[in-house]
Amino acid sequence: MTLTTPPPQPSAPDPPPTSPEEFAARLAPMRREILAHCYRMTGSVHDAEDVLQETYLRAWRAMRGFENRSSLRTWMFRIATNACLTHLDGRRRRPLPTGIGAPPADPRDEPRVDAGTPWLEPLPDALVWSHAPADPAETVVDRDTVRLAFVAALQHLTAQQRAVLLLRDVLAWSAAEVAEALDLTVAGVNSTLQRARAHMANVQDVTPLEPTDPRRRQLLERYVAAFEAYDVAAIVDLLAADVVWEMPPYPGWYSGPAAVGELIATWCPATGPGSMRLVPTAANGLPAYGLYMRDADGAHRAFQVQQVTVGEDGVRHVTVWFGAPLFARFGLPEVLDPA
Repeated sequence: MTLTTPPPQPSAPDPPPTSPEEFAARLAPMRREILAHCYRMTGSVHDAEDVLQETYLRAWRAMRGFENRSSLRTWMFRIATNACLTHLDGRRRRPLPTGIGAPPADPRDEPRVDAGTPWLEPLPDALVWSHAPADPAETVVDRDTVRLAFVAALQHLTAQQRAVLLLRDVLAWSAAEVAEALDLTVAGVNSTLQRARAHMANVQDVTPLEPTDPRRRQLLERYVAAFEAYDVAAIVDLLAADVVWEMPPYPGWYSGPAAVGELIATWCPATGPGSMRLVPTAANGLPAYGLYMRDADGAHRAFQVQQVTVGEDGVRHVTVWFGAPLFARFGLPEVLDPA
């Protein structure tokens, strides 16, 4: 006797949540993905968190009208994208110094702050992955889609171009789905995507060494040791020939080991070995360090966060951000305990 299994019957759609608690529980698994999406759109963790809250508020208000014509995840990303577009209306883009079109700066000139530009912010790994430094096994958010070079390039697109590119190429939506979400025609989506892809094709990115590559670990150990010894020659020795150093809110950026070495030797407030201490963290899927500078009272206080890209031939790119409030976002203390 042959037994046959009846075909599965379509399951009934889940009913909408009936309480804020149930609503939050249903959405919790996708929170990190939505935050990463909002960060790609805005270039700011602070703005992304604000938009995320606005997304949840809009979704809760509209939940009774959710008819399960799409997945809850698709519905939430549609709301988040439109919340981002509302947020970005009339706002300036967030570049890095390398993206403002100026040539490399002269390291002999004193760096000057540009406080009027809204600069691109780093994304602490702990906000989108469970552990920091990043766990390569976690793939809820693809690391390439939050890499600093990718997010910086997005900031040169219009807000609508960003939205179309991210929905099509990162979230893998169809052109018809994007058109419905953004109130566009399919032809409009395709032409917008073509323009956005053409710009993104010009992005010059560095392929970093994998976290499991022992060369990366060894080079980063030497990098930390060189900074903590304030050994400029040793720092320069670790830099690739085409290294780039940038540090918003200073608009100047620097190219080549000699220029970076002169910048550090001339303008770094360290006075000698022990002036600086580095604490490891991670940003945008890459190694980063909270750098603490010794103050007049001998305490090491929050000074800057460095994101370090290590390639085959050494340190290829360093992006530096300043300010104690940034340390709190990375879960780092403002003052280190005595060594």
